[in-house]
Amino acid sequence: MVFSSIVFLLYFLPLVFLVYYAFFFSRRLQNIWLLAASLIFYAWGEPIYVLIMLASIFMNWIFGLLLLRFPKEERVRKLILLSSCVFNLGLLGVFKYLGFIVETVNGIMERAFLPYPGISLPIGISFFTFQALSYVIDVYEEKTEAQRNLLDIALYISFFPQLIAGPIVRYSTIAEQIRNRRSDWDGIAGGICRFAEGLCKKVLIANNLAVVADTVFNLTKGGDSTIPVPVLLAWLGAICYMFQLYYDFSAYSDMAIGLGRMFGFQFQENFRYPFVSRSVREFMTRWHISLATWFSQYVYKPLGGGSTEKMDKMIRNLFIVWLLTGLWHGAAWTYVWWGLYFFLLIVLEIVFRLDRVEGHEALRHVYVIVASIFAMVIFRCESGEQMSLFFSDLFGLGGNRFYSPYVPMLLKEYGLPLLGAILLAFPIRDYILEKTEDLPGHEILFRGGAALYVLSLSAFLFFSLLVLAKGGYNPFIYFNF
Repeated sequence: MVFSSIVFLLYFLPLVFLVYYAFFFSRRLQNIWLLAASLIFYAWGEPIYVLIMLASIFMNWIFGLLLLRFPKEERVRKLILLSSCVFNLGLLGVFKYLGFIVETVNGIMERAFLPYPGISLPIGISFFTFQALSYVIDVYEEKTEAQRNLLDIALYISFFPQLIAGPIVRYSTIAEQIRNRRSDWDGIAGGICRFAEGLCKKVLIANNLAVVADTVFNLTKGGDSTIPVPVLLAWLGAICYMFQLYYDFSAYSDMAIGLGRMFGFQFQENFRYPFVSRSVREFMTRWHISLATWFSQYVYKPLGGGSTEKMDKMIRNLFIVWLLTGLWHGAAWTYVWWGLYFFLLIVLEIVFRLDRVEGHEALRHVYVIVASIFAMVIFRCESGEQMSLFFSDLFGLGGNRFYSPYVPMLLKEYGLPLLGAILLAFPIRDYILEKTEDLPGHEILFRGGAALYVLSLSAFLFFSLLVLAKGGYNPFIYFNF
């Protein structure tokens, strides 16, 4: 089940919301209801794979209790932590990477040396596995208390707003909210608006730009259908995919955060206007913040972090982090190259101290955006062959022409969503609020702006529902991870 579906919007969410607040007199009943709803939400599309998530919940609850049982025996605690890592990473290894490993080995051997396992990828396994693992690590490091109540751990890991595609929530940030959270009309209204914003971004921007991106990238898939893509068309496809990925994923995060607020939960922000960045390093602290924080907390720092005084150690640790970040996104070499591409850029920025360069703001912004476009091309391509072809087309190295009559046709059809994507990628609303804060009659302006916001959002929401009712392309990209 996806958030941007009629089943979720008109049936599942209203029912869950109404029953939840019907149990206003009991937090325990509310939590049990949310847990049941979350399991139904996950099992809706993959009933058998809900057993994997239940196994993850139960085993990590046991690991936490074992750590509680042996508070002083350090060797035993390390063994428990190691067992948790083996179990959780083993789940990922079997269901996400086994097929990739077999394909790689068979490719090296140039024959079917190993049988292909044919295992389907459970939706959202990377997200709920990382959440579960972070819980056990935090208990081991005594950053949070082990939870004796299985239902509370189950709700933490399976809560449907952030279950499928994040944000990745640490247990220590939500433990108190599971037991004691406050719901009020302001929070519910704010949550509904945040959810509606995300839905509109997904339906009106991401889904439309996906049509352009898919059309262009499909021309370079390989095989007999491969044709040279004109330079302008290749750039349009790359730019549209960059914004499609951003609005697809950030929209999901908006909806997850909004849903959480509707039920009294406060989740951390997962995106913070990454395209205003002046370096790739800054860009990655604004993009998928919860994942970057997870790798920083549980991989980079335990490896020893790094500083300019110990450059070799820092580069080694960054290499490991970005290699794992690439693999986390998918079991394919293109994701590995994507991670190593960011690693290389970040190391170059550190070596040449780009963050200390004064001035040249416009050039630095352009550099980040172009670097992001190239990164998303790597991310989108399905093979090294396609990636080579697409970069060749971008720079006119494959004998392809420069102009394509399809560019103005696509811009005429999808120019408005692209313009909206560009405008919303920058904090224009925050800028206006800041500049009008000290003006005379600020409160009147604020109320007028708030009323205009609600009316505009309502209109966009209504139009989004009409588009959804009509049907069409609608999956979330990060469901694959």
